[in-house]
Amino acid sequence: MSDSEIRGRETVVIIGSGPAAWTAALYAARALMEPFVFEGAGSRTMIPGGQLMFTTEVENYPGFKDGVMGPDLMMEMREQALGFGTRSIWEDVVDIDSGRYPFRLLSNTGTQVLADSLILATGANAKWLGLKNEERLAQSGGGVSACAVCDGALPHFRGNVLAVVGGGDSAMEDSLYLTKFAEQVVIIHRRDEFRASKIMSERALTHDKIRVEWNKVVTEVLGDETITALRLEDTVSGEVSELEVGGMFVAIGHTPNAGFLNGVVELKDNGYVETPMPWRTETSVPGIFAAGDVMDDYFRQAVTAAGTGCMAALEAERWLAHRGAAGNEHSEELVVRD
Repeated sequence: MSDSEIRGRETVVIIGSGPAAWTAALYAARALMEPFVFEGAGSRTMIPGGQLMFTTEVENYPGFKDGVMGPDLMMEMREQALGFGTRSIWEDVVDIDSGRYPFRLLSNTGTQVLADSLILATGANAKWLGLKNEERLAQSGGGVSACAVCDGALPHFRGNVLAVVGGGDSAMEDSLYLTKFAEQVVIIHRRDEFRASKIMSERALTHDKIRVEWNKVVTEVLGDETITALRLEDTVSGEVSELEVGGMFVAIGHTPNAGFLNGVVELKDNGYVETPMPWRTETSVPGIFAAGDVMDDYFRQAVTAAGTGCMAALEAERWLAHRGAAGNEHSEELVVRD
């Protein structure tokens, strides 16, 4: 990247547009850091605003006694941050030079920006089965979800037979959680034993409201406005059957939106951004911070994402104040944390 092509130098650049990103932007803007946000260009599975843009009613975000629609919540967060002076652009960051200071960012349209500090808040994508009607009903609020804790308590799931697809610890946790609201929980697993830990498997298998469909895969999600049943195929015999359900929860994992960060900062073995110090958001590169689901492989909730966005902005502000980076015009090599 040549200096003549660079758009400008920013005190703090935030990549992302979910709860973590907009909370970080709000805190940074109120601290007069004039944050610049790359909201993202959007794709089939992820649009600016993050996973909440595909969520209908959100009942577990504080401050909304009657709940709030996911897109409405994200729009309110965005407008609040912009109201305090945040600037944004709907482009994807495709390359980051973290070896020189200030950091250099390149977008998918060729926009180049220098950053005195950087907050990574690109979120994560839930893994889906890839069925056409699954995606449609998930986006319309028709009874398909990838987050039991987020959606399981909603009225239209209560008292129904609910299916959980998966065989790991997340699937066991989701199934046990859903027993609070469901008439029955049916775990659908493609093998004849779970991948989950022994203790989690035993808890699920011994629960009187949980049963298992072994050696089964979902081949079709049935229903027009709401889910009515699942078409299953036996992985051993090939036999096809139908299971009537009032909801389906997909629990086969998440993929952090961190592929473009490989070589920029240290990543965990599972692909999430590593934050070496507990309860801190700084990454392996001083001056680069991470917030939300791109670094959180455990909670993955909107409210925890917002909390880490606050933390990242505060850490960035204090790091810059301590370093005296704002207004420091010369380029230099950075020492990366071991």
